[in-house]
Amino acid sequence: MKQGLWMAAWLLLGTGPGAAQEAPVLAEGEVTQKALVDALAPAREVRTRSLRVRRDDEVGGQAAKPASASLLITFETNSAALTAAARRSLDVVGAALSSEKLAGSRFAIEGHADPRGMPQANLKLSQSRAESVREYLVGNGKIDTARIDAVGKGDRELMNRDNPAAAENRRVTIVNLSR
Repeated sequence: MKQGLWMAAWLLLGTGPGAAQEAPVLAEGEVTQKALVDALAPAREVRTRSLRVRRDDEVGGQAAKPASASLLITFETNSAALTAAARRSLDVVGAALSSEKLAGSRFAIEGHADPRGMPQANLKLSQSRAESVREYLVGNGKIDTARIDAVGKGDRELMNRDNPAAAENRRVTIVNLSR
């Protein structure tokens, strides 16, 4: 298939510093509601009687990154249009966000672009991509608009720095804003 017309629905699971880079990468057919719920669930505190053992969101005494899942939805170059494969994967995302475990959480949908083109245009494009995903989740997934923010990140956070034009640099990341 032509690059940019397919969707690699890989999921990077991680809640700790550096965890996203070491996490398993799941292919499109492997993205499940359970995997998304597990990746996006807010951290819990672990206690024994009155002694605080550790928090799931602390690593080495420092706060870890919020729970997130990167869906490498590859958009056609210079486009925010969702493909049929992207819509199928977003149906799974909508079901996960509607689950009991995530029903009370708020999320940011972060849109990303590769660095081809002007930075300001890439920022606008990444915002359009995030809004496209948000609109789909609200309209088709029946997710309350108050629970989802769309944020354009531009080309500042490349996933594949060795190949800036790589498809995985044109993606959306879902971040749990609840603690």
